[in-house]
Amino acid sequence: MRHQDGQKLASPEQMQAWMKQTMDWIGGIAAQNKFVSGTGLPFDGAKVVNSNKVVTNGPFGDIKETIGGFITVRANSIDEAVEFAKGAPVLQGEGNTMEVRRIAKNDGIH
Repeated sequence: MRHQDGQKLASPEQMQAWMKQTMDWIGGIAAQNKFVSGTGLPFDGAKVVNSNKVVTNGPFGDIKETIGGFITVRANSIDEAVEFAKGAPVLQGEGNTMEVRRIAKNDGIH
């Protein structure tokens, strides 16, 4: 789940409403026995390690886009996972996106 503007802060009431919508959305996926796991990604306490091994506090709220969380679903195809993603409440935010990927199979190829 990608949020377009990390500087925008929602009110506690809006956060509660979004959380309920998200739990309902995940509940619908779980009812189909397709939900595997997921969680939000809080900003506090995060660190960024650069290629030169310099560690900085992050992620940064002033960057254009932040990753707010993820879920793992059991889908028969990318297209099925995309259909789940289309129902994500995070998409109500202008510019927000859902990125859909396969998980590597740990088979020496992926």
